[in-house]
Amino acid sequence: MTLSHTLRAHRGFLLFLLGFALLRTAVADWNPIPSASMRPTLLEGDVVLVNRLAYDLKLPLTDVVLLPLGEPARGDIVTFGSPVDGTRLIKRLVGLPGDRIALRDGVLLLNGQPQAQTGAHTRGETLAPGWVVDAVRSTETLSGRPHAVQRLTGLAVARDLAEFTVPAGHYFMLGDNRDLSADSRVIGPVPREKLIGRAHRVLVSADWLGEDGPWLAPRWRRWLSAVR
Repeated sequence: MTLSHTLRAHRGFLLFLLGFALLRTAVADWNPIPSASMRPTLLEGDVVLVNRLAYDLKLPLTDVVLLPLGEPARGDIVTFGSPVDGTRLIKRLVGLPGDRIALRDGVLLLNGQPQAQTGAHTRGETLAPGWVVDAVRSTETLSGRPHAVQRLTGLAVARDLAEFTVPAGHYFMLGDNRDLSADSRVIGPVPREKLIGRAHRVLVSADWLGEDGPWLAPRWRRWLSAVR
């Protein structure tokens, strides 16, 4: 059978693969969570659904914006390409263009106003087998949208950031696990064209660290849950 005959015989399947690829690169995608930087909101082993049309319609497989569709908002959980090396990251958007961002002892200051952290409680957080530190979890509210944040009091880390003004066309990202996240404090503000999409739901989740049970135990309670 010639190549042309093979292509004609399987064109339905090939069109399906092409459509699926276009769907994932331009419309919707999923993003596995590999690290603890977004704890307690997102856990290692979560797979989140990402809306690639939340902000821009892009030429598939590129950062070329064909049509702006929506404006990023404070509090969004965003996937984006690192402006340093292109690695795909997922963080919370805390600063819009023109915002003044600072941290004082782990508390976010937005345009000079501290963002209160309420309902603080402490629990143990396992960083590695046999290494447990105290984690202080609380609720922070950005533009009327509450979300969980976490500080690891057992780690000696810098919790202050001098005031920084977000440049035009850029966004400032922070991990919810404030003491264990390589975010805009490390990689700098993120240009609009590097934004991939907004995460809005955990599709599936499995405990591959052994936190809630045997290796790869499904976390059924997190399946199809909304993220905020």
